[in-house]
Amino acid sequence: MLIDKNIYEFVKLLASREPVPGGGGAAALVGAIGVALGSMVGNLTVGKEKYKEVEAEIIGILESAGSLQARLLDLVDEDARVFGKVAGVYKMPKDTEEEKKKRNEAMQQALKEACGVPLKIIELSYEAIKLHRRLADIGTRLAVSDVGVGVLCLKAALLSGRMNVLINLNGITDEEFVKNTTDYMERICSEALAIAGETYEKVENILKK
Repeated sequence: MLIDKNIYEFVKLLASREPVPGGGGAAALVGAIGVALGSMVGNLTVGKEKYKEVEAEIIGILESAGSLQARLLDLVDEDARVFGKVAGVYKMPKDTEEEKKKRNEAMQQALKEACGVPLKIIELSYEAIKLHRRLADIGTRLAVSDVGVGVLCLKAALLSGRMNVLINLNGITDEEFVKNTTDYMERICSEALAIAGETYEKVENILKK
């Protein structure tokens, strides 16, 4: 599994000619790192007398963040799996009209499935961005910069997921699927980017005081 590799091995493999990991796996990993930074801020806040009133809320955020982090890490390997299906279709024969038809049908199905992973990265990043917005308000000020870094990582994961959805949609001929997927994705991205921008600006203002 890709996620079991150490950092050096993963980055070296990412830079190689190997088809996976690619942009989707990288997006999922960056998202997990962004969530982890928020968790660090939460863990540094818990137990501090100054933040006793919000400790229960922080603990709840940590539980949610832990789930999001685990799911994003799972998507590193899931992205490789669905890409493998697309790659497999390219190897299908296409000498006869029947073979071409079967190959095209298989490709359409594989591309639709391949949209699912980056869409999930977008959804999970959005949920994590909302947690960071709250951490910017109630997390320890000693690590507030990490909230800012975390939300930037999640923004990168979100937009990277969007790129991967778009490239798969380019090969899909089902117009209704393309429209519905695009509309859903853009709505989430618009909301998430607004919150991410607001959160980063808030952190920056705190640091400048």
